[in-house]
Amino acid sequence: MSNAVVSAFKNKQLRKKLLFTTLILIVVRFGSQLPIPEIDSAQISAYLKSTLGDSFSLLNSFTGGSFMQMSVFALSVTPYITSSIIMQLMTIVIPALEEMQKDGEDGRKRMAKITRYVTVVLAIIEGAGLAIGFANQGALGTDYTTFTIVTMIIALTAGAVLVMWLGERITESGIGNGISIILLVNIVSGMPGDFTSLYNQFMKGKQIGPALIAGCVIVGVVLAVVVFVIVLSDAERHIPVQYSKKMQGRKLVGGQQSKIPLKVNTAGVIPIIFASSIMQFPIMLQNVLKYENNGFIGKALTSLNSSTWFDASHPKRSIGLLIYIVLVVLFAYFYTSITFNPLEISNNMKKQGGFIPGIRPGKPTVDYLNKILKYIIFIGAAGLTIVAVVPFFFNGVFGASVSFGGTSIIIVVGVILETIKQIQSQLLVQNYSGFLSE
Repeated sequence: MSNAVVSAFKNKQLRKKLLFTTLILIVVRFGSQLPIPEIDSAQISAYLKSTLGDSFSLLNSFTGGSFMQMSVFALSVTPYITSSIIMQLMTIVIPALEEMQKDGEDGRKRMAKITRYVTVVLAIIEGAGLAIGFANQGALGTDYTTFTIVTMIIALTAGAVLVMWLGERITESGIGNGISIILLVNIVSGMPGDFTSLYNQFMKGKQIGPALIAGCVIVGVVLAVVVFVIVLSDAERHIPVQYSKKMQGRKLVGGQQSKIPLKVNTAGVIPIIFASSIMQFPIMLQNVLKYENNGFIGKALTSLNSSTWFDASHPKRSIGLLIYIVLVVLFAYFYTSITFNPLEISNNMKKQGGFIPGIRPGKPTVDYLNKILKYIIFIGAAGLTIVAVVPFFFNGVFGASVSFGGTSIIIVVGVILETIKQIQSQLLVQNYSGFLSE
């Protein structure tokens, strides 16, 4: 991995792309600190801390702390991510979108254009929801006007659209997927503060022995989770495919062997994002609507808060953990079912004269692929759940609260691995080009 980065800096063309990407990311981080006009960011930040507590930690991590500060980039990449997920889900519902998705490069461009429009609409809705919600709760003060609310909506929408545009510029002229790179930098930007908090909580002022043990435990847990995520991201189940021989003119062609690589974590981080969003929404409602915790509804909603799942004094609240695990598994199966079609793969193999050894073409092949898929989806969902639950465990048992969790680590590792692969592929292409031109 380090060799690829060093080689990229030595290559003039890739070095320009890396510098361009870096400049864009500096602009993104600058916008994350830029306050919204007519808004007292400190007052809103204090309101968020006192009202929502840890329920917005995932969103704050995705926005690089911008949401907490309520800056111009407070929405950051979240409207675009939501829009992309919606478009992927809509392809299974709307046949026209499904055909568009299969229509090569032209279809991809039209899908991207629609995704942009949906992003703008979502940014307006989210910005309006935040502005009106803050106004109703008194977070904007007593002297706010309609102009203040409109200004906040416009600023949040413009910030989200600008981040989307900057991400696309990275994709076109920089290195890696722009939106993913911005999301990566946003998450990483909050990690130094988190590690500082862990140091102050478990190591500062302690004797050398306990401090060293605490430091080794923190580093060991983080490294173990990162290694586990890397293994989970790269793990694949290879299904062998044999192609039959056939006559073309006077030659006998075919007969080669291939394989279908099925990733163990087929759905990526999407199941965790879906499950976390569903779990966090009622908690935010509880804080905004101010349900009492001693009532039935209040107790039920409190059990959904991840900070209470491993609280020994309230074991009943662990039911929220069970709900979370069930949601992750269900979304893993659901998302994979709409992105991986065993029937289509079986038909394509049959058209090309391919078959799985020992399995007849047609329905038996579809049944076999579905059977294998069910096993690996469950393994992938179990792995995702372990990664997601580890931070909750240390938060509930030891009070080690950090803004990044299993979801953030999966995203960071995944984006880094994909970016390194893209750098290596571009280096390989340029080496071939140089060889051919000599």
